[in-house]
Amino acid sequence: MNAFAVSFALVSAVALLLLPRRWAPLPLIAGACFMTLGQGIEIGPFSFTVIRLLIAVGVLRVLLRAERLVGGLNALDWTIVLWSLSALVSCVFHTDQVAALITRLGLVYNCAGIYFLLRIFCVSVDDLVRLCRATAFLLALVAVEMIYEHRADYNLFSVFGGVSAVPEFREGRIRASGPFAHSILAGTVGAVMLPLMIGIWRYYRTTSLLGILVCLSIIVSSSSSGPIMSSFFGIAALLLWPYRRQGKRFRWGAASVYLLLLLFMNAPPYYLLARIDIVGGSTGYHRARLIESAFEHLDEWWLGGTDITRHWMATRSVNWDDNKADITNHYLSMGVTGGLPLMLLFIATISKGFAFVGRAMRDEVDLSPRHRFMVWALGSSLFAHTATCISVSYFDQSFVFLYLTLAAIGSARGASELASADLSLERATAALPSVGAVRRYQTQTNMAWARSRKTATSEGSSYHIKRRNDQKQ
Repeated sequence: MNAFAVSFALVSAVALLLLPRRWAPLPLIAGACFMTLGQGIEIGPFSFTVIRLLIAVGVLRVLLRAERLVGGLNALDWTIVLWSLSALVSCVFHTDQVAALITRLGLVYNCAGIYFLLRIFCVSVDDLVRLCRATAFLLALVAVEMIYEHRADYNLFSVFGGVSAVPEFREGRIRASGPFAHSILAGTVGAVMLPLMIGIWRYYRTTSLLGILVCLSIIVSSSSSGPIMSSFFGIAALLLWPYRRQGKRFRWGAASVYLLLLLFMNAPPYYLLARIDIVGGSTGYHRARLIESAFEHLDEWWLGGTDITRHWMATRSVNWDDNKADITNHYLSMGVTGGLPLMLLFIATISKGFAFVGRAMRDEVDLSPRHRFMVWALGSSLFAHTATCISVSYFDQSFVFLYLTLAAIGSARGASELASADLSLERATAALPSVGAVRRYQTQTNMAWARSRKTATSEGSSYHIKRRNDQKQ
């Protein structure tokens, strides 16, 4: 780590320990925005990048302050836990089990660590809005650097290592990447944050406008088709806001369209990816062929993943391992890592996130219209992530933004459940009689019982007197 990275890590760590809970996520987001994977320390076989160091500090803060999850563990939290356990167990199916376990420990540490820390720190929709507002300013600095990189053909973040000083050049376009490991991942961050920047329009219009311009600048500077398509998906989901209560119809409609394409297309419908090329130089055919190859070699990886995928594709192997193909699909990356169980649990995590958003739209909790729209923006951002995962695998710090979205959805659901419980308690309390009414009822009951007893006693006494007189006669 160079001097600047050490200073940044120390300041971020102190801020993470001392900031109020609502501002605690900022150092984590700043670490993802400004530090590359080239900065970190090695402890034995474990590599701790700056973002991993900040996760450790965040866990320390939670333990020291005894902070807890809002609403307790919910279904989305348990899905993340099961996904983590599945990832760790899958190491037994690989040749070098120790190396596989170390890799999976890093994966679980990154994803589950960020998810649960952000779940703890973001306890309400207001906290999410505050975090998105701050993220707009953090990403503004990244956007300025990427614009400079796009024009000057030099990446300023290269001083930290982990990224090339000279950005990639394809089809006559410079593809800026900023602090991220690839231009597609940089553009993806802008694409998935765009719906959230639109979501805060009803709270802070100036910041929202800044965030929208920042996200668009990042997308354009990356010069990649994938982020453009992801942003289209996110905006399309936002535009469905007037039809938010008809999610089931849209799901059945999408499934029906896919089945029709399956019937009438000569190739599988996912080969539509090969036809998408917005900025030129797209590798859509590779992504479509990768999906087909994964199905063809399903017997090799379905149970617990595989170590060898080079024979899946004729081209595009990774430069760090001759045995692996370039798995540019996050779902398949989960499958290669831990088999169908891990991949299906990852899909279940995303599905549960969508279910939480849909339930928030149907709940009777009295959410304000802008809060409800912000939750819908979260779902739109998750939809953009879902589309992105088909064409890219999150292999750098960009994973933070995926689990930020999931954590915010989980916290929104937890806050909604607490609000529902409070509303039910309030209604039940309102239905009960007041203390004064209960006391008056008890007094009236006691008086009635005393009168009836007095009457019974009086009648009993008269009866016994009459009986004695009769006996005397």
